[in-house]
Amino acid sequence: MKRFIFVMTLVAAFIVAAVIQPAMAENHNKAYLEITLKISDQNRDKAAGVYKKYKEPFLKKISGAESKELLIRGEDVQVLHGFSSKANAEAYLESDLFTNDVVKELSPLFEAPPEIRVYEAI
Repeated sequence: MKRFIFVMTLVAAFIVAAVIQPAMAENHNKAYLEITLKISDQNRDKAAGVYKKYKEPFLKKISGAESKELLIRGEDVQVLHGFSSKANAEAYLESDLFTNDVVKELSPLFEAPPEIRVYEAI
């Protein structure tokens, strides 16, 4: 009986290691969407207002949305979005919230086209 339990424990450990863990890891890689914006100093308050206006809807309505941070430095402004997966980050870029609301309100403030990057965390 002890041998049977030992063998079954090994089989269960193999299944977890070979099948379940890789499948879970594949589906749970977090991702980050970084959008870098060239916005003049006089328009940064307006851009911050757009960020604040849409942060809560982003976190509540966008699938896989986990965080959203506004990063400011002298040469540009960045919005860093956290997602549960790369697919969710990419889907947000096609969403109505992004294309019809955020981009529409921010576009008049751009001094250059935004730089958009998606990163996958490992």
